[in-house]
Amino acid sequence: MLPYPEDERVAPLADLFRLLGDPTRLRIVLACVQSRRAVGAIADALGLSSSLVSHHLRLLRAARIVRAEREGKQVFYAAADAHISAMLAGMLEHVAEPVPKWQELT
Repeated sequence: MLPYPEDERVAPLADLFRLLGDPTRLRIVLACVQSRRAVGAIADALGLSSSLVSHHLRLLRAARIVRAEREGKQVFYAAADAHISAMLAGMLEHVAEPVPKWQELT
């Protein structure tokens, strides 16, 4: 069931969308949805510095969008849960849909 405007979940939901509204953070999350990845692997795949990726991962982890798993000295990041993966898959599907004729601007 979707929340009503006065629902206390609206503000945290808006914060989640604000975090995902940054293209760099969104690309990082999408990389983590595909597979568990270390900071260096994410940085290499996206052409970013490890320090920038680490900064964004701290924010994403605090918002429970990604989770960290330590294996020895290495930390791997993945989407926090199936809700995050499903939401992103649904939104990617949505933006790939053609615009209906009735909705095109004239």
